Amino acid sequence: MNKIKVFSQQRLALLWTVFILILCTMKMPDSIGESGFFFTGFDKMVHLGFFFVLTILLFYGETKNQRSYNFGILTVFKILLLTFALGGAIELIQLRFFTYRSAEWWDLGSDMIGVFMGIFAYVFLNKSNYNEKES
Repeated sequence: MNKIKVFSQQRLALLWTVFILILCTMKMPDSIGESGFFFTGFDKMVHLGFFFVLTILLFYGETKNQRSYNFGILTVFKILLLTFALGGAIELIQLRFFTYRSAEWWDLGSDMIGVFMGIFAYVFLNKSNYNEKES
């Protein structure tokens, strides 16, 4: 398989990954907690949302690459493995290099909840779309 073609099909997911990396390593102002917009658990919701969107974009790129909505368990496993590695890497980077950020197991857990939500949404919508075409 042509690697350039795969990267081309996954360009949205790659751009989103860069966006995640930038935001997860950025220093936040000290006054951010006083703004009233942020609440306890806001950070976890952001992680969940980032990885939900990433999962959808990875499936979208795979759909364009295969020209099919049919996915095997191997594709789902690859997405799980890739997103877990990315989430873990972000936490390690925050722990070792960006000490002004905190590395937390809960962040990685929120990442994976977002991934599972993305997998569920994509598989559910795929199955419902497939069933509509059968009727």
